[in-house]
Amino acid sequence: MTPSLTWVPRLTLAALVLPVGAGLWGVIAPLLGLVQINGADPTEAIDDLFAWPGLTRASLLSVTTGIGATVLALAIVVLILCQLHGTRALGWLRRLLSPLLSVPHAAAAFGLAFLIAPSGWVARLFSPWATGWDHPPDILILNDPWGMALTLGLAIKEAPFLLLMSLAALGQVRADQSIYIARALGHSGSGAWLKTVFPAVYRQIRLPVYVVLAYSMTVVDVAMILGPTRPTTLSVQILRWMSDPDLAYRLQGAAGALLQLGLVLGALGLWWVAERLVARLGKRWVEGGSRSLHLNRLRPLARGVGAVTALAVLLGLMGLFVWALAGQWRYPDAWPQQLSLRSWQRFAPQITDPLLETAVIALISTMIALALCIGSLEAESRHNLRPTTRAMALLYLPLLIPQIAFLPGLQVLLLQAGLTSGRWVVILSHLVFVLPYVFLSLSDPWRAWDTRYGTVARALGTSPNGVLLRVRLPMLLTPVLTAAAVGCAVSVGQYLPTLLAGGGRVATITTEAVALSSGGNRRAIGVYGVAQTLAALIPFAIALGLPRLIHRNRRALIPERS
Repeated sequence: MTPSLTWVPRLTLAALVLPVGAGLWGVIAPLLGLVQINGADPTEAIDDLFAWPGLTRASLLSVTTGIGATVLALAIVVLILCQLHGTRALGWLRRLLSPLLSVPHAAAAFGLAFLIAPSGWVARLFSPWATGWDHPPDILILNDPWGMALTLGLAIKEAPFLLLMSLAALGQVRADQSIYIARALGHSGSGAWLKTVFPAVYRQIRLPVYVVLAYSMTVVDVAMILGPTRPTTLSVQILRWMSDPDLAYRLQGAAGALLQLGLVLGALGLWWVAERLVARLGKRWVEGGSRSLHLNRLRPLARGVGAVTALAVLLGLMGLFVWALAGQWRYPDAWPQQLSLRSWQRFAPQITDPLLETAVIALISTMIALALCIGSLEAESRHNLRPTTRAMALLYLPLLIPQIAFLPGLQVLLLQAGLTSGRWVVILSHLVFVLPYVFLSLSDPWRAWDTRYGTVARALGTSPNGVLLRVRLPMLLTPVLTAAAVGCAVSVGQYLPTLLAGGGRVATITTEAVALSSGGNRRAIGVYGVAQTLAALIPFAIALGLPRLIHRNRRALIPERS
């Protein structure tokens, strides 16, 4: 008799919920006096938090950069889709933007910094013949006090994510039929998309939009690279308090984490209210009968915005590669005087151990996540289970609750338990964030698999486990490997979980790269940024190439390139 798998979904949800719940408890309990931290006074910690001179400015920066980046990213996606739906240009953009999802945020931020800095590539391309600059201009572009560079960097990085989520949602809303009917009534193509398709698409991508908002408000590594410095965003300041040797500051950091959580919940509530307001305005617009023929004039703008979004990341990554190989490179030259491997030879001994540590942590956390996801999805098939709305909300919980809001509390509990550092602690903290992405990547292909193959196999005497191992998994090899690649990319990009759970003693390529952001060695940053990018891209190359090698004699099992 085949054993029941109903316990696997419960274990999967527990792996998501328990660390978040424990982390939040670790933040709240010391502030309530239920857990003592070196005799620190909770009331004094809260008073110190509100007495910090930069609190108002840091909180405002977190809110404005987070909301601004989310609005800008969503606006880019809506502009591209309403203008380019059904065109070849959209297909090209999708192919161009899809690989950019795997690029770690820190690497993309470094690339953008190399691009837009006063001595960056853009300034070099226009100097001195266009601007007359013989030396970098004294303009504060990076780390500006208003967070504009941070907002722009987050929007450019998150726009491809929302675009691909929206493209996936389009197949579920009968977009072409809706547009066809609206155009038959005299509406322009763009107006038809906005009036009939966008409301349905937004319902599908609402949770991803919330995830982008929560992440943008609380991101640490990108804020350290592109964000303001005096004061920093609130999340960066919380990290500084939690990293201070004086344990009293950790209680102040816990109070700050609770404040950060409140800001995120407030921003999500404000966004929810804005959704209702926009929905009412949109309803009036539709009922007004306007055919919106003028909207089609924005198509060149949509092409330009899409191209700039993709090129900003691609040219930034190219800048990392060039700096990693650059010899002498004086301003305002647009290209180095020479290219060499001297930087790689210099930093190779230092980069080997962090790369190996990154690979081990990513592989183990991804394999655990993959086992839990496959077990949960197989339990759905065998026992006719269906994920409830509550279960799906819990799946997004680690993505909606800011890392900086519960990881400090988790660190406090680990300290209380004597688990101050170690690879396994980091792996389990990565699992919390890898698991949702692996499940979301694998669930649709798994559920779309034709169960008649399994019925035939069972009729031939194969056990349920045999169907899984010898029929289903081989046929779904490409989606499984793709989900694993997504998990590895997510793990490679984790900065805060590695730093806090590892106690600063577990060095990965991401923690080492972000640590270089405070220095001015662009060649070192280029080498580490390229290494981090390759660590995230190589799993995707394997996921694309391995099925073609294994299934080279089974053409139907090899997905066609779209």
